[in-house]
Amino acid sequence: MPVTRQLSIMPTSVLSDWASEPDADFGEVFTKRWVVDFILDLIGYTPEKDLFACTIVEPSCGSGAFLVPIVERLIVSCEIFGRDIADAHTAIRAYDLLEANATLSRKSLIVQLVESGVEQDPAERLGRSWVEVGDFLLTEHEPACADFVVGNPPYIRLEGVPTELTDAYRKACPTMRGRSDIYVGFFEVGLDILRPGGSLAFICADRWMHNQYGASLREFVTSKFAVDAIITMHDVAAFENDVSAYPAITVLRNDNQRIAHVVDASKEFGETDASAISLWINDSQRRTPSAKTFQACRLDTWHQGPDLWPAGSPSQLALITDLERRFAPLESRATGTRVGIGVATGCDEVYITQRADLVEEDRLLPLLRAGDLAHGEPAWSGHYLVNPWDGRELVDLAAHPRLRRHFEAHSARLRIRHTAKKQPDRWYRTIDAIDPTLLARPKLVLPDMKAAAHPVLDRGEFYPHHNLYYVVSDGWDLEVLGGILLSDVANLFVGAYCVKMRGGCYRFQAQYIRQIRVPEPDQVASDIARSLADAFRRRDRLAATSAAADLYGIEVASLGLHPAA
Repeated sequence: MPVTRQLSIMPTSVLSDWASEPDADFGEVFTKRWVVDFILDLIGYTPEKDLFACTIVEPSCGSGAFLVPIVERLIVSCEIFGRDIADAHTAIRAYDLLEANATLSRKSLIVQLVESGVEQDPAERLGRSWVEVGDFLLTEHEPACADFVVGNPPYIRLEGVPTELTDAYRKACPTMRGRSDIYVGFFEVGLDILRPGGSLAFICADRWMHNQYGASLREFVTSKFAVDAIITMHDVAAFENDVSAYPAITVLRNDNQRIAHVVDASKEFGETDASAISLWINDSQRRTPSAKTFQACRLDTWHQGPDLWPAGSPSQLALITDLERRFAPLESRATGTRVGIGVATGCDEVYITQRADLVEEDRLLPLLRAGDLAHGEPAWSGHYLVNPWDGRELVDLAAHPRLRRHFEAHSARLRIRHTAKKQPDRWYRTIDAIDPTLLARPKLVLPDMKAAAHPVLDRGEFYPHHNLYYVVSDGWDLEVLGGILLSDVANLFVGAYCVKMRGGCYRFQAQYIRQIRVPEPDQVASDIARSLADAFRRRDRLAATSAAADLYGIEVASLGLHPAA
């Protein structure tokens, strides 16, 4: 994906005013020393290399959590290679938006240098040349100027940034789409300045891998760079303060994609484990390490394009990679299989009723809601959808006097909605148009939030509400497909791609359901098809999982899940 950076000339006052705001949140989370050393080992920034001849960039240096270990390693390397560190002005480039942080970093580095034997004046010159006050994202960088980029970029949603600055960031960093976090830009610019073969390693929230706002960054990464390693550390105490940041160490390289290393670290993961992992990643001949504190594996390839990146244990990711290679996505034109979401009205109080006489009979559709699916088959609660649509057009209210009176009685409430303000002459429309063919069409419906997939067959009696997702198909026997969706194969895919809610609930949204891989319907052996359909009718997840495992040619144990009761 071509990405063109356009830097805005940002008035100094905008940056300084933001920096001086007493309540401004700069997303500062300080990294523990052993984690910093782990990251530097991962990218090969070690004294055995002539670090004097390299350039390492720290884009948001804070008080020096990364810079202090970097300089320690640079000092030792200069001793090994007979270099005069006083001349290493280009070895380090560090930035911070806050003058106070830059001053702290410089002081720490100067103390280090003086203690290592460098005179005070040269040490101060190095401190000034290495650390500058500035916005990394809005700085004009020389192309291919860095061998390494490392750090812990700030965690700030763009909503928390002044509007003028947000506009400048979006212009400078095209991957910062939608409700992006500012760290997305740090990935983009950091990668942009890497020399061929250079590496970037950040410890950062991993949400960009699994959310829509990260799509452009994922495409940018996979189109030009290689994913060397992703080390998930959600429960690891990696920072000086206790924060809920869902961190992962991501190692990317300016090179063609080869093997990707995946590690899932537990709460007990520590320095000894980090050493074993860095040795393994940097030595392709070394066997995959095993410990109670982490799981690790090598993948022969990595995901391409803007699609979501899965999460999970390394063995689960390896299985997903294999299944994605062998089977096609659930949604398919060839089989006429489509995934959709139920209707969003924009004002349920007006559009949903239990009164069968509220409006004309032909303006009411039996509405299926999440609560109607608790027992595995539709148990209609008597709610109707008040339907203002006739095909793709809104009905003429003059031809439906009861419907007109109902809407006019709630006119003030309906007209203040965003969709009504955009189209004042269509003020009584629902947010989503209503598909007249969907009501009578057999479909599998799935509630949005569940601990495990809960597909239910509607044989063509109801219209789904917006907290239900549905699957329709021309090619599948829906009971057979329902068995697949009931199984833990479906849970494997959805659990890997969705952002989990509190309590471990999955989000069974369309974008995640579409990630499920399935064989062609005519490739399903008749005995397996019968087993899947029977398991679906009986709501037997264990039986469905067993039949699905036979279908996919895998072992049930390889799913690494505990089937829900």
